[in-house]
Amino acid sequence: MTNTTGATVEFDELLSSARELSLAGRWGRALRLLDATICDTAGDRARLALAAAEVALQSDWFGGTDLTAGRAGHAEKMSPGADWDLAFVRLRHNYFRLLRCEGTFRPGPEGKDPEALAGLRRDAHDLREDAPDEVRRGWASMYLGLITDNLFAERTAAPAHYEAALGAGESGGDDLLVREALRHLGDHDHDAGDHDGALERWRRATALGARAGMVPGVLTQQMLLAVHARDTGDEAGATALAREIARWAKAIGADHVHAQVAGFLAGADPTAPPQESGA
Repeated sequence: MTNTTGATVEFDELLSSARELSLAGRWGRALRLLDATICDTAGDRARLALAAAEVALQSDWFGGTDLTAGRAGHAEKMSPGADWDLAFVRLRHNYFRLLRCEGTFRPGPEGKDPEALAGLRRDAHDLREDAPDEVRRGWASMYLGLITDNLFAERTAAPAHYEAALGAGESGGDDLLVREALRHLGDHDHDAGDHDGALERWRRATALGARAGMVPGVLTQQMLLAVHARDTGDEAGATALAREIARWAKAIGADHVHAQVAGFLAGADPTAPPQESGA
């Protein structure tokens, strides 16, 4: 049991509520809830700090804030020892920082420290090998694929990692992991000219994100449906959908999503693959 603002609540329920607020794009509210919570044990304080770091990561990724480093540092102080979930937060944060250089989305290895890239891939591999269960092994595989795909630009090597993540998510009942894997497998279908395959995966990913209450994630997924509409000749439909996504993204403060949609409306392809390594 945990005391928060004078009321006693079940701790697991509180953490779940904060994570659901975060998925819905209510990052500030989620952090205020966690910060108002007083825990009785060191273990619960460590879990509280980890949850706050995870919320901060979502806020940085979708909302353009810069909260993760501080929150993750506090979580490390609260953790009594090595913690797989906290190491995974660090991995994701470092991936985001290498993917978004100086606030700009910059996929591929060009202009990036090769040692930092190699170290990140090693960390992802180690997390996959050390994962305490199949679902977390799947998440590590997912990020191993993303690092391979978006930072090393090794496009042909990435789908195997996504397939492993998909299998783990489906067997473990993790809708968000399945969504993430389908999203990126659909991207590879799209690049191969398989528009029907991409549409099938992207539609399913959109529905899974909605079922999980992932509002900013549903918007990014609908962005892919707008890409599909444009690719198949429905420019009017693509533009109409993108304008609605932009309206929603602005309303909830999802600044990175809004910027991506603005680029799409100006003619950019948000799914364009990074330049191949050595090209």
